[in-house]
Amino acid sequence: MATSRRYQDIPQAEFRAAATDQSAASQGGQSDRNTVRKRAFSPLTLRILVVNLVALAILVGGVLYLDQYRTGLIDSRLKQLQTQAEIIAGALGEAATTQQDTAEIETDRATQIIRRLVGPTETRARLFSTSGELMTDSREIIAERQVLEHKLASPTWYNRALEKIGDVLQMIDNHLPTRSEIPPYVEHPAQRASDYPEVTRALDGYSTSMVRSRDDGAYVLTAAVPVQRFRRVLGALLLSTDTTDIAKIVKAERLAIAQVSAIAFAVTALLSLFLAKTIARPVIRLAEAAERIRRGRGRRVAIPDFSNRNDEIGDLSAALKDMTRDLYARIDAIDAFAADVAHELKNPLTSLRSAAETVARADDPAARARLTAIMLEDVRRLNRLITDIAQASRIDAELLRSEAEPVDLHRMLVLFVEGYEATADEGTPRVIYRAETSEGLIVYGMEARIGQVIRNLVDNAISFSPPNAKITIRARPAGSFVVITIEDEGPGIPESRLEEIFSRFYSERPAEEDFGTHSGLGLSISKQIVEAHGGRISAENLYAPAEPGGDDTHEKVIGARFTVLLPVDPPWARARR
Repeated sequence: MATSRRYQDIPQAEFRAAATDQSAASQGGQSDRNTVRKRAFSPLTLRILVVNLVALAILVGGVLYLDQYRTGLIDSRLKQLQTQAEIIAGALGEAATTQQDTAEIETDRATQIIRRLVGPTETRARLFSTSGELMTDSREIIAERQVLEHKLASPTWYNRALEKIGDVLQMIDNHLPTRSEIPPYVEHPAQRASDYPEVTRALDGYSTSMVRSRDDGAYVLTAAVPVQRFRRVLGALLLSTDTTDIAKIVKAERLAIAQVSAIAFAVTALLSLFLAKTIARPVIRLAEAAERIRRGRGRRVAIPDFSNRNDEIGDLSAALKDMTRDLYARIDAIDAFAADVAHELKNPLTSLRSAAETVARADDPAARARLTAIMLEDVRRLNRLITDIAQASRIDAELLRSEAEPVDLHRMLVLFVEGYEATADEGTPRVIYRAETSEGLIVYGMEARIGQVIRNLVDNAISFSPPNAKITIRARPAGSFVVITIEDEGPGIPESRLEEIFSRFYSERPAEEDFGTHSGLGLSISKQIVEAHGGRISAENLYAPAEPGGDDTHEKVIGARFTVLLPVDPPWARARR
């Protein structure tokens, strides 16, 4: 049984290393921008500011409206006014009427009661008779007014600014649609009960209150109650007051909210700028680095490292660094490939030129025929080189465009061996597939390219194998990978060349094979395809144990083994499904 000093069951550490070494390919498009535009103010910063400040402005606007708060104060004042009117009306019904059966309100007594009860307050009282005439008005009978003392705020710029803000807010409030639903307050010179609907209802025996608006934006609250004695309506009492104090309370609340809101706006703006700075500036630096890479000539540009942020910007920075590293590696590979192509094409071209120059001077027909054969062979070699070079150059683009699909390696190998056996000539090496199992041999990838790898490796093994030799293919699952081995019975590979054989245009051919038959790209293309799938490929020699007691104590090389390691479901394949 052949043994190998280098090949053993591949450990999981090697599987992880293979997965780590996967190369990710990505598609991109050209940008219409020629440069990264310099701006005085970042649009991203502006968007963050607008979103945060508009949301706060809507909230503050709703709070500044304070309509529910003001409505509650007005309702409370109306109830107080209604209660006060009922108390005064009860006093008038008891103390300001005659004691006769046809009781009537005595104007003098009523005036004295109203002066006593209404005088200390800022409420206006008007008494109407049953005929609708105005009997008395507290505004006219109260000669002395209470003098109120207010401490004026010092006229600092801050107070003046607050006053201006309060006036603006009040002006906005005066033009709100809700005010158009409130009837205006109109006072006629000769007042009658018919001027006030609530007084008319009070003369009918019903207590009523109303809210009206004044030109200066304040409200006028009125409450009308009937003046009764023994359930007989003798008149109607109308109490009214304005909401100047309520307006002052609401204004003070608005100013307080405005001050807090100004602080909230300032803090929000600063936090938004900080947030924008942490987002916009790294993105700008990454864009500038990408622009420098696009315009760079003969130098490497480092991508700013934000991976320590542990957020999406850090992920973007790491992705750009990986992409840039792969880009430079691809550029280096293209440069090396171009140099290798130029070198390989130069040899047959030089030979072809030399033969063409010589054939023109050759007189001997045999020499001319020999030179013509050399020229034809060089042309065939050039054609083979160009075909293989074109195929190698198309692989990367094809791998980027192709979609990943499940590939049944067991079925592929069975069909491959059957097809080869059906077309094999007499005496050629036999290809054998030894299936350890048919389960777990499905991988995601590109079936045509994986089949190309198997075909290249088998063709390579055939070219080194003697007639009627065996080429054995094996496949087995190994964790999250599938291992494929191809063993031949050829002379093996020089130990110093085990890695070099996968290089482009390297060819280590048998001595009996014509020069130039192979381009040296088969194994290189196979390695390119396997690594594009996230796998690994390696080569090693097979050895036969030394015979006991023999003169030669060294193990004998009896063939070569190529090992292909393919991940079952690589990340790039999941991304394309």
